[in-house]
Amino acid sequence: MVAAGILAKNAVEKGLTVKKHIKTSLAPGSRVVTEYLQKAGLLPYLEKLGFYLAGYGCTTCIGNAGPLAEPIDEAIVKNDLVCAAVLSGNRNFEARIHPNIRANFLASPPLVVAYAIAGTIKKDFMNEPLGTNKEGKEIYLGDIWPKQKDVAAALKHATDAKTFKKLYKDLANATPLWKRVPSASGEVYNWPKSTYIAEPPFFSEFGMAPNGVSDIIGARALGIFGDSVTTDHISPAGAIKDSSPAGKYLVQNKVKKVDFNSYGARRGNHEVMMRGTFANVRIKNLMLPPKKDGTRIEGGFTLAQPSGKQVAIYDAAMAYQKAGTPTVVFGGEE
Repeated sequence: MVAAGILAKNAVEKGLTVKKHIKTSLAPGSRVVTEYLQKAGLLPYLEKLGFYLAGYGCTTCIGNAGPLAEPIDEAIVKNDLVCAAVLSGNRNFEARIHPNIRANFLASPPLVVAYAIAGTIKKDFMNEPLGTNKEGKEIYLGDIWPKQKDVAAALKHATDAKTFKKLYKDLANATPLWKRVPSASGEVYNWPKSTYIAEPPFFSEFGMAPNGVSDIIGARALGIFGDSVTTDHISPAGAIKDSSPAGKYLVQNKVKKVDFNSYGARRGNHEVMMRGTFANVRIKNLMLPPKKDGTRIEGGFTLAQPSGKQVAIYDAAMAYQKAGTPTVVFGGEE
């Protein structure tokens, strides 16, 4: 993070900027990072390149960095563009950063800043300039890469024990917003009506002995998937589409689209998460016939049997349950 700040400082001083159509956000792991970036005098330079503080922890890498500008989002969808994100988080699944961003690349914090300046992932940083300054001079990555002595000098701000003690000694009162959230008291949670957290029915008749295993006869396939199906394909963490079963459920419960939040934020509500199973916008069910151009239909759909009608996987699963029909899901390697 210190190296990213120094690279930003060097870039600004060399006259480099980030183009307006490039979305940027800064989401450190904790408030300590913000503190030492400020003390080292590096935060203003990150901000000059558009890296303003968005929040802490799971923000950008779980789709919580906010929407893209509407004209950009519309252009991506209309033209079926493969656009990219570069992040220093640890998740790069399709649609993880944003539903319409298909290519996500992991990089170190200073390289994230460098790619923002370049405005593309197609540049060869060893042989091509990151950009040009106002005078038209070409600036290369090597011209702004942090020197070890500069990193070492700034690191003293990141290893100050007083900062950690100050910011962690009173976590209960650290964020005034948390103090304003009403909560119940007592030793047992009273399950107030909520679309974020709800009492799951799965344990109402829970026993200590496992149920017997029975044969699966006359099953229908819910999905036939290829290789490399990630946990995010199975149970997405990102944005909730209003046309999806989860989105329709929230609308029925008087939740406005602007307040949908994400699957990740609503993990505590089984009604949302059941409807979100296999609802990733990039998952491909091989049961569906290919489109005219030969590409596969994406999203959480299946062909209900025996009608062959294309429906949401959740809706098909509920219909099969009602009819007493068992279901199976197939997947390839990984």
